[in-house]
Amino acid sequence: MSRQFAIGYLALCSRRALRFLPASLLLFLASQAFAQSYVGRFEVYEGYMYLDSPHVSLAEPGYHIQAGLRKSTRISLGFDYSRGTGDLSMTSNLLTTALQQQFNSAISSGVLPANYRLAVPMRASTQTFTMGPQFPYRRFNKVTPFVRPSVGALKEVATVRPTDFLTHLIVGTITPTGRLEEWTAFYGFGGGVALNFSRHFSLVVQADFVHDHLFNDILKDGRNTVRLSIGPGFQFGKNVRK
Repeated sequence: MSRQFAIGYLALCSRRALRFLPASLLLFLASQAFAQSYVGRFEVYEGYMYLDSPHVSLAEPGYHIQAGLRKSTRISLGFDYSRGTGDLSMTSNLLTTALQQQFNSAISSGVLPANYRLAVPMRASTQTFTMGPQFPYRRFNKVTPFVRPSVGALKEVATVRPTDFLTHLIVGTITPTGRLEEWTAFYGFGGGVALNFSRHFSLVVQADFVHDHLFNDILKDGRNTVRLSIGPGFQFGKNVRK
């Protein structure tokens, strides 16, 4: 089984699981409807994550970590970090209107062959940084649903890998170094559920939907990104009672 197939299959299974999650939770919660007795002051999480940006056909598996301080049983304040790496192809339809006009002009004037199609392979690495609140619902003993705003900063580094001489020349006019790097803000929302196996350990499944616009001097549109994440969560410290 190839790495690409395994990653794609895992992402597909994750999406299908999320579709059935609400109905499954309703059935499970019906037998668990009483408040949690222990809520630790501190929480940490580390897991596998998958970033999916369909507009640019970019899929980036990686890892996701969180650390939080519970101010009360109804709100946590914390830090969120994730990093993923994947491959994409920059095509002419993704470029700004000005760059598309230059590209079309080069074809019509004979500088580029009439049948030339731009497709520049790129290797992208994306990091996300978020600080803010998370709002859990603690009326169930074995399950803790939660929601949160997803507002933060994103850093992406893309290394261009031209496959032919013409592509190399075109890329040189856009980025002479062959490397794109930029910080930008993103915004959206997220949430998930912690399946509590003990007082201190849980399995956390979560998802975030965000929007950003990287490299706006090159790329015409912003993009929507979904981050799926799953891994172990731990809570410890003094019991938060209110």
